[in-house]
Amino acid sequence: MAHKIALIGFGEAAQAFAAAAGWADDAATFDIKTEAAETRAAKLADYARHGVTGYGSADAALAETPAALSLVTADAALAAAQDYARHLPADALWFDMNSVSPETKRMAETAVTAADGRYVDVAVMAPVHPKRTSAPLLLSGPHAEAGAAVLQGLGFQDVRCVGTRVGDASAIKMIRSVMVKGIEALTAECVLAAHRAGVVDEVLSSLGGDWTQKADYNLERMLAHGLRRAAEMEESARTLEDLGVAPLMTRGTIARHRALGTLGIVPPEGLAAKLAALDNLKDPA
Repeated sequence: MAHKIALIGFGEAAQAFAAAAGWADDAATFDIKTEAAETRAAKLADYARHGVTGYGSADAALAETPAALSLVTADAALAAAQDYARHLPADALWFDMNSVSPETKRMAETAVTAADGRYVDVAVMAPVHPKRTSAPLLLSGPHAEAGAAVLQGLGFQDVRCVGTRVGDASAIKMIRSVMVKGIEALTAECVLAAHRAGVVDEVLSSLGGDWTQKADYNLERMLAHGLRRAAEMEESARTLEDLGVAPLMTRGTIARHRALGTLGIVPPEGLAAKLAALDNLKDPA
């Protein structure tokens, strides 16, 4: 059965997009977690809940599909392109929407091009919740214009081409993340110390604005997605190193995100409850 789109990886982003776009039977899906007995049932349930057609292999999901969205984890993005691109139909579009460095994307492009596919570097520039298909997307590479038309046809509402070179879109995302995720890590460090000193309210009020809400949101994201975000920030560090900029602050950001993500805590409601849940946190060395 031919599908309009293949989803490689069916985590938070793919599920958000599928739900918003209403692809249902138009989407063929493969997630590597269906290969492991301990995660297969949960992933099959995800497929059923979102109305997509799940497959047990990437080659089955990609067969006869004119376009594929790669939405795996940052540390699996290159392997996905290298392992699965050979199953693409000739001239099919491979949208690499993963948060990885420009060099990683260029290596992925090599694999897709060798398989007679068309590679598009895509940077997702906002959290997929609550924006879903209205999240801004930056596209680059020689097939960016063609890719933009396909994505818009699939229901993505904010698509912009930013260059003809693979790596241009990802460079913007990776360098921006130095600031965005760095501020999150600094916020966590600040409020953890303030909590232990018993001065949270005074510290946050002295910063002006609604820092209580900001700190609560930042901790929520780090507790829920710290491991994934640490992997993404490793790619930001690589981007900086490739540009000759030492990622001194970024290494600290990686450690802080990883430390919180490793805990496996379901974030409780409210900043005070989150900080209480972290009372026994052992800081990274």
